[in-house]
Amino acid sequence: LNRSLAGPANLKTLHELKKINKNLKIKSFRSGSKVFDWVVPHEWSVKEAWIKVKGKKIIDFKKNNLHLLNFSSSVKKKLSFKELDKHLYSIPNQPNLIPYVTSYYEKNWGFCIQHDKRKKLSKKQIYEVHIDAEHKKGRMSYGEILVKGNSKKEILLSTYICHPSMANNELSGPTIQIYLSKFIESLKNRKYSYRLIFIPETIGSISYIKNNLIKLKKNVICGFNLTCLGDNR
Repeated sequence: LNRSLAGPANLKTLHELKKINKNLKIKSFRSGSKVFDWVVPHEWSVKEAWIKVKGKKIIDFKKNNLHLLNFSSSVKKKLSFKELDKHLYSIPNQPNLIPYVTSYYEKNWGFCIQHDKRKKLSKKQIYEVHIDAEHKKGRMSYGEILVKGNSKKEILLSTYICHPSMANNELSGPTIQIYLSKFIESLKNRKYSYRLIFIPETIGSISYIKNNLIKLKKNVICGFNLTCLGDNR
């Protein structure tokens, strides 16, 4: 699922999580809403994105969605290598990996590529670039589960749902948290209440805080963010 800050893939992700725990409530914030000195973004969706040379695709979003700069604008043009290279992202010290790069708060377009592959691109060819993406007003979705205990004092657990196709720095958090919610619900004599949120990082967290500030300040005694749980760090 090609998740981002907001869009249909985020909503679908929440519906998948709800299949595991039916008590997950899916909520949202409206695009364009002012959140302190931030603004809730538009929804983003992608139909296709590719780079061609002589009619042959050398990069294709459909083969790996990390190839596309997350939140890219639409573009359709022919470019020299020098022009194209300004919109390519790679990691020299990890030459076989496709990096994950975003442009959430600056209008831009681009492609992520293995550095070894980037070095082999011809400087003499003309490159055809096509990104069919849409930014539209809508809603930034998130999920919430409240498990009540004997006390109104809460332990807050949060994780994010905005990275596409990343096992450790994304899916490990929501996966563990949704099953953790079921474990917490199974405890028969809970001292504290537990609030679990599944939300796009940064802007989602800021939006949640703004809308729940008084309640959070009054009740939350402890908080954890679940991320990068798939390795030994």
